[in-house]
Amino acid sequence: MTEILSGSTTQTDAQITLSEMGGSTPFPSKRKCSSAMEKFSGAQPVRILVVEDFPRFREYIYSELEKRPSLRIIGETADGLEAVQKAVELTPDLILMDIGLPSLNGIDASRIILELVPSTKIILLSQESSISVMQGALNVGASGYVVKMKAALELLPAIEAATSC
Repeated sequence: MTEILSGSTTQTDAQITLSEMGGSTPFPSKRKCSSAMEKFSGAQPVRILVVEDFPRFREYIYSELEKRPSLRIIGETADGLEAVQKAVELTPDLILMDIGLPSLNGIDASRIILELVPSTKIILLSQESSISVMQGALNVGASGYVVKMKAALELLPAIEAATSC
């Protein structure tokens, strides 16, 4: 249980974990999984927008994703407001979104993006591993949450989980 809370998680993982802890589910029922497997199983790669203000971590994300032909980065930004603009312009399949961003934090940017581009999946990234931050992040409708310190082990599985539900 602690492993899930201190690393990455998806809505289902966190819902089960929080239920086991006696907590209520933090996830809105309005966000349902689409037939993403059908969409992404063809020749079309998953189109990803990277929203990260720390250059070294952004470089790390690039190095990991470019190894996978099924994943394609279509844009990047280091700012929350610009993330909203790019999400509307590019309509990515998936956004990797840092929580601590200038102009507009990643949680608020995610909330706006999911209203404007509801088909987009979002995985929130943070240095924070507390349950309250994770719950707040996932409450906006994000598909997953990855603690940056565990990204080497958990980023790609989180992407797979978000795009296959």
